[in-house]
Amino acid sequence: MPVKPSAAARTPARPAQNLARTFKRSRVPLYIQVAALLRRRIEEGQFAAGEKMPTLDELEQEFQVARVTVRQAIDLLQKEGLVWRQQGKGTFVNQDMRERRWLRLAIDMESLAQSIDGNVPRFVAVKNPPPLPRLLPEDGRPSDAYHFLRSIQYRAGEPFAIASVHVSQAIYERFPEEFETHTTLPVLVRHQRDDIGRAQTSVVIGSADPETAEQLRIPLNAPIAEARYVIENRDGEVIYVAELVYRGDCVRFDIDLLKDGGLKDGAAVGFGLG
Repeated sequence: MPVKPSAAARTPARPAQNLARTFKRSRVPLYIQVAALLRRRIEEGQFAAGEKMPTLDELEQEFQVARVTVRQAIDLLQKEGLVWRQQGKGTFVNQDMRERRWLRLAIDMESLAQSIDGNVPRFVAVKNPPPLPRLLPEDGRPSDAYHFLRSIQYRAGEPFAIASVHVSQAIYERFPEEFETHTTLPVLVRHQRDDIGRAQTSVVIGSADPETAEQLRIPLNAPIAEARYVIENRDGEVIYVAELVYRGDCVRFDIDLLKDGGLKDGAAVGFGLG
């Protein structure tokens, strides 16, 4: 396989003392922090496909960490399919890299339901499932009863999300086979579309605890996206609450800031943009 020369000479230098301070501020294992920096450089194109990575000596000096830490970081990237090694020649960025952030979280319900309709859930039995969802003050009134479903969702044999869902018991009992074999939201939208009065979502960024790391096959403290979806019917009754945990390395948001009317005089676009 033809390869390009090392990118070490053109990798932007960052003062070692700054990196050391950054590393110390985090409780994340050091090799995961180093792997995250290298992963970001690959994603941003600083290390192109087929290009030779800096040597272990160069990375050890740049990051001011032990060689074993650098080896562990490279091992992690190799398991993720980002790099490959050739005995006696070094480490190279993989030529055949698939789109890593393939899961585009939509911001409207119809698009979201369509995007996950083909997902493959593997349902998990839960002892003593919570009878009621976690509702916030701004949410509507609860249903009389809920059915709880937990699943791990897969793509190409790899887990990418953990879903914990409460759906109105009355709705579940009308379509139990569909709810037990498909992702919940597309089933709900398909049958309740005309009765949906409000749909809300929120997303926060977190890190994987031991149980999440085990279920999603990611390192401890790896980045995750935690999404919460709430759907009410036209009477203000909460008929669906889902809390999903996504692998951070497969998620992306694509938001059209000019959607639904574009810019208006004197209007500010969200997310803190003035």
